[in-house]
Amino acid sequence: MIDTDIGLRNLDVLMGLENRIIFDLVDVVEGRCRLEQAIVRDKHFEDRLVMLPAAQTKDKSAVTPDQMKKLVEKLKPSYDYILLDSPAGIEQGFNNAVAGADQAIVVTTPEVSSIRDADRVIGILEKRGLSSPKLIINRIRPHMTKKLEQVGVDEIVQILGIDLLGIVPDDEAIIKMTNEGVPTVMDPHSRASQAYRNIARRILGETVPLMRLEAKESVFGKMKKMFGL
Repeated sequence: MIDTDIGLRNLDVLMGLENRIIFDLVDVVEGRCRLEQAIVRDKHFEDRLVMLPAAQTKDKSAVTPDQMKKLVEKLKPSYDYILLDSPAGIEQGFNNAVAGADQAIVVTTPEVSSIRDADRVIGILEKRGLSSPKLIINRIRPHMTKKLEQVGVDEIVQILGIDLLGIVPDDEAIIKMTNEGVPTVMDPHSRASQAYRNIARRILGETVPLMRLEAKESVFGKMKKMFGL
């Protein structure tokens, strides 16, 4: 994984690796270290997952799209997949991530503003040659969708017009695991963990049905059914 959010890095915290960083992306680009020296290996997955952290104190313009593209090309022979984590917005970090990518995954939430931003990003990606991006809808709350307080999955897919890669339910386990610096996929009881695993399997080419997200019935609702109200 490459964190492209220079100046606002956070992947290291999410993965519990913040105390293991010596060099970063900018150090590599500016020649202060070798690429291998900046790569941090995840303590939970050994050699199966590594991260190249963004610089915390540099400006976003410290790395150019051309430099990012060359960096990714150098990494390709050593890894099956390289994920470039793009910051929000369409500024320098986004441009760097797009320059190094062969394919794109757009992540949105069921909110009108987020969907509108995703639509704009999809248009930019297609103009940059990244056609057929995939879609992940994050933080779905079935009870809100049922009450029409949140945009539904089918409606989002219809609006954005790209293939759905996966849906992720809003899950308190994410907050807990993030604060502990542990990947959510390591929680076997988390619904979000299962959603992430399903998405990974689809990326690998497997056919995996979408997770069924049903609103939990309230105690009052159960009582109404019980008494035939």
